Amino acid sequence: MVGERKKEEIGVHAVRAGDVVGDHTVLFAGDGERIEITHRAHSRQAFVKGVLKAIRFLAQRAGRGKTYSTWDVLGIK
Repeated sequence: MVGERKKEEIGVHAVRAGDVVGDHTVLFAGDGERIEITHRAHSRQAFVKGVLKAIRFLAQRAGRGKTYSTWDVLGIK
């Protein structure tokens, strides 16, 4: 969608370019200032450890029919 967002909406922007694996920025902006948090992955291998952790987590809970969050996988409450 193009144009101004409603005040309660959060904008999301995605770019796919060349050999960029992961370049993620969270931006908090106000009038005249902003805070940015950036994560850059140089290889897909950077994500493998998290994927394996999630697979092991789910394998231990097979058949329970529940939806889990990333927080559950990481043990963060």
